[in-house]
Amino acid sequence: MTTTVTEPVEDTAAAAVHAQALGKRYRNKWALRECTFDLPAGRVAALVGANGAGKTTLMSVLAGLLDADEGSAGTSGRVAFVSQEKPVYRHFTAADMLRLGAHLNVVWDQARAVRWLDRFEIPLDKACGKLSGGQQAQVAFALAIGSRPTVLMLDEPLANLDPLARREVTAELLGEVEETGMTVLLSTHVVAELGGVADYLLLLAHGRLLAGGDLDELLARHVTYLGPRSDTPPALGEVVEARHRGNQSTFLVKLPEGQPRPVVAGQWTERPVTLEDYVLAQLAATRKGLGA
Repeated sequence: MTTTVTEPVEDTAAAAVHAQALGKRYRNKWALRECTFDLPAGRVAALVGANGAGKTTLMSVLAGLLDADEGSAGTSGRVAFVSQEKPVYRHFTAADMLRLGAHLNVVWDQARAVRWLDRFEIPLDKACGKLSGGQQAQVAFALAIGSRPTVLMLDEPLANLDPLARREVTAELLGEVEETGMTVLLSTHVVAELGGVADYLLLLAHGRLLAGGDLDELLARHVTYLGPRSDTPPALGEVVEARHRGNQSTFLVKLPEGQPRPVVAGQWTERPVTLEDYVLAQLAATRKGLGA
């Protein structure tokens, strides 16, 4: 875990995190390229993509741990970043880690950090090396929460947790957002973890941003049609994904902007697009060489 302050964005009321044509390469390979977005303050944003998409690189650049090779990035206020490894000092107790956090951070809320550990029954007097992986993750979360960040970045935050702890951590994070107004950016390649959590989406593939925006608005602009086998959907729109099985076809379609939502009849059925539908369709398109 690290806490750092990066260059503030110009309009903190509008954007908590800003990236403009951001690029990062390792030797001759670009891990991140032409990445541009503005993440509004107070949102819970899901940074989604397959393994190797560039999620960790993007978060490391935003947190100030890596220098960009192209473009610029900025955040508003204090940033706390919890990496995938969720590192803690093995010979330190949880209480020692909180004392370290108080020493290293300009702003520190001991009561908030202790409350997090109490909530998940993490012993304060036990060496971190003797805690389970999930318990060590809770110590890292407590350090991040205790620093009272404006922007909290979490890289695969639920990876070390059991299913019950995942649900409880998610609920606690949402409570922190509501209470403090902080912005959360969390990365994952498991879309199912995002149900009822994120309200903003940043979708990465091969180091490039495929899509970004308010999640409800994004999904409302898409629809799934199911019906008899066909080469084209029953209404106008951009086909994001077409699947055919036997005598049935399924189309995920991006609806034309500024036009009434089409009404389909006959043997066709319309259903809303879920986040998982949308993400998997976009990633499948890039794998086939069809996506942006």
